[in-house]
Amino acid sequence: MRPTLELTIDHPAAVEALERVLLAGLDVESCPQRSVVPVPAGELLLMPAAAGGFAGVKIAGVAPANPAAGLPRITGSYLLLDGPTLQPLALLDGAALTALRTPAVTALALRALARPDAAHLVVFGAGPQAFGHVDALRAVLPLERVTVVARRADAAEELVLYARESGLEAVAGGPEAVAEADVVVCCTTARTPLFDGRLVPDGAVVAAVGSHEPDAREVDAELVGRADLFVEARAVARREAGDLLMAGAAEERMNNLSELVTGTAVVRHDRPRFFKSVGMAWQDLAVAAAQYDRAGSDGS
Repeated sequence: MRPTLELTIDHPAAVEALERVLLAGLDVESCPQRSVVPVPAGELLLMPAAAGGFAGVKIAGVAPANPAAGLPRITGSYLLLDGPTLQPLALLDGAALTALRTPAVTALALRALARPDAAHLVVFGAGPQAFGHVDALRAVLPLERVTVVARRADAAEELVLYARESGLEAVAGGPEAVAEADVVVCCTTARTPLFDGRLVPDGAVVAAVGSHEPDAREVDAELVGRADLFVEARAVARREAGDLLMAGAAEERMNNLSELVTGTAVVRHDRPRFFKSVGMAWQDLAVAAAQYDRAGSDGS
């Protein structure tokens, strides 16, 4: 087995890896579900998957108190295995993998859901996922400006400066900024809605990635009721997607990511589109396998 494999692929490569797995026919509805074990510091997650010539498992920790101590909220490791023999191939940093694949999943979905001229991104949150989403969405959409909405002014300003250095116009703002948004992304630990869903324009797309808990949500029932709904998998959404569950959204209204990528889902721009992501194990595997292949082709 290789020593710990450094993640060097970028967001476009991660998006391509995710798309490739879906186009190869992965059944997202039958993928193994995540195991969640409460522990005193938070929770432990066990996420196994197999696809193509690989298998793997992520063991992750979610420690809500860590940021106050200057430590990452998400911890863990990823073990990549050879599919036919289940022999270990490589170990990857689980937190870094999560930080890469989550924005890549959003980018894959929003590339299909956003209008071709989507220029204004409103991002809620200013943590690692917010930074990652700015990078990932810039790679797939013609973004020109970013509005950052965060609880802490200093954190918001840091992301604003980062976006400006990336060539985007950027300002800090409030929740009302969604009224002028083309794209809204929620990357927070909020448990209650961040904005009034009635303000979101009909042509806008909203993504929420902050929670995999059935009793937490970042968007309100107003938005869910107005929007066409897209999820990674209906089977996962009915267990973990609090944004949809707490709004009473019918499963029949939900299109999954495979249907979106393969073009069988209808995308309409005369109403909001809402993509709810909770994270699935096949996504970690797809990105880890792409990194392993890249490392091999580089001779490292």
